[in-house]
Amino acid sequence: MIVNSATAATTNPTAASSGTAVDYQSFLKLLVAEMKNQDPTSPMESTDYVAQLATFSQVEQSVQMNAKLDQLLAASSLAQAGSLVGRELTSADGTVTGTVKEVKLFSDGIVAVLGSGKEIVVGPGVSVR
Repeated sequence: MIVNSATAATTNPTAASSGTAVDYQSFLKLLVAEMKNQDPTSPMESTDYVAQLATFSQVEQSVQMNAKLDQLLAASSLAQAGSLVGRELTSADGTVTGTVKEVKLFSDGIVAVLGSGKEIVVGPGVSVR
């Protein structure tokens, strides 16, 4: 598959993740609001608050682990992309062949730029020699 570089778009990972971050300050504000607005005739048990804190902590750790896995995946993709430079690449349909001059790493994959200027999306069916 040949792509036009004008159609390939990159995404900014920091912009995507900045709106979803919830920290302990936000959690504590929610907890205080919950305590202020609870029913005085049947208040929550202190163990319920501890359980909420533990759950929040687990969610926060999962988010951090996902961020680390994303970084690891990006590093792996970069290493894979770098190993293609100087090698001969053939498109999945066999119509385009050439030596890779440079690679472009996008959020959804790798595009190899051949010496002729043509671009090939690196994916299933692409042959590397």
